Amino acid sequence: MTKAYEFLKSHKMTAEDVNMKEVVNAFLSEMSKGLAGQESSLLMLPTYIEADGEVKANDPVVAIDAGGTNFRAAKVYFDDNLKLVTENIQKGKMPGVDEELSKAEFFDTLAGYMSDYKKVSDKLGFCFSYAAEIFPNKDGKLLEWSKEIKAPEVIGQMIGKELLAAMGTPEKQLVLMNDTVSTLLAGKAARAIKNYDTYIGFILGTGTNTSYIEANRNITKTDGLNMEGSQIINIESGAFTLAPRTDIDLAFDNTTKNPGRYAFEKMFSGGYFGGLCTEALKTAAKAGVFADPSAFENMEELSTEQVNNYVHGIEAAKSVLPGVFTHESDKLIAAEIIDGLIERAAKLVAANLAAVILQTGKAKSREKPVLMTIEGTTFYKLHNFRTLFENYLNDFLSGENKRYYEIVEVENSSLLGAAIAAIVN
Repeated sequence: MTKAYEFLKSHKMTAEDVNMKEVVNAFLSEMSKGLAGQESSLLMLPTYIEADGEVKANDPVVAIDAGGTNFRAAKVYFDDNLKLVTENIQKGKMPGVDEELSKAEFFDTLAGYMSDYKKVSDKLGFCFSYAAEIFPNKDGKLLEWSKEIKAPEVIGQMIGKELLAAMGTPEKQLVLMNDTVSTLLAGKAARAIKNYDTYIGFILGTGTNTSYIEANRNITKTDGLNMEGSQIINIESGAFTLAPRTDIDLAFDNTTKNPGRYAFEKMFSGGYFGGLCTEALKTAAKAGVFADPSAFENMEELSTEQVNNYVHGIEAAKSVLPGVFTHESDKLIAAEIIDGLIERAAKLVAANLAAVILQTGKAKSREKPVLMTIEGTTFYKLHNFRTLFENYLNDFLSGENKRYYEIVEVENSSLLGAAIAAIVN
């Protein structure tokens, strides 16, 4: 065994230390409890948005996307051939990223971004990538921030109502949804020519989350639903608490803005993975794994982009860890530790999606797979991540768990899905 492997194994941080069947079963159990309104780390938020609906040609809407770091808006419509057309995309920085804002400052900033769109349409689709309780009128109340957004007064507020008020247009119709819901809808529209058994939306970028289509009869915590119908559920999967966390996971979690919250997200998403790797490297240095352990003492927290560039090409990325490595052997050990954490991340994500696929009860034939629309640079850019993820997922979805899936990536999925929701709902 190499020094890096021995170190990861001693802290139970290898992929081998993740029992995928146990994680899948725990995830399914939390999903079931969340749907029933019982105590669960998975909120299982109803969206009141159906995945089926008729689109209309030349019916423009305003699509909004509030993501991890960016805010975007655009005019979107279907042309005469029912092809999606996106015009006048504008981008700004998500308020609350750099400094703490009051409620008024937060919504005034968003309203400022929207000034050019007031006359475009009376329908707005708002992809809001944070935990919100959605109501039958399709507005939503913010439950908590993730991704280190700093605007505490906004928690508990109705997002759509407050934005429209700040814009001076309270009469407009707004449909609020999570980014995974938008992603699911965008994928369904992009692959409309093929018949899939069901659909899943998954994000792995700054943060992580999952949505899927659930039969209303299984959503027992919500009264008044049409028992013959279905709707998209926002799982808030980044908050899952039953994955096997280690001393290093806990130590890193304690350095974040909200220790104990969104524990799953902090094990692999882009907003946190660099910090987790930093914690692991510093712990390894203290344990004498490196030839020159003192070199890590003053190292600042690395970003996910930095650690990813490093394992993609050690020599090309020397500037990522300036002055740290004085021995060639240490370079290889650091890369192996990071790669080991990437493999563990891939297995955890595979467990997440395997559980959701099994929950649908569908995709049992090759002719009608589940379509998973997946977005996020962490999923597609992290070193060897997708290959490792599919290896673990395919291995698990075999035998009695045999299911079929396809993966699609859709450009501007958050905006397009928000537009579709506004048009058909």
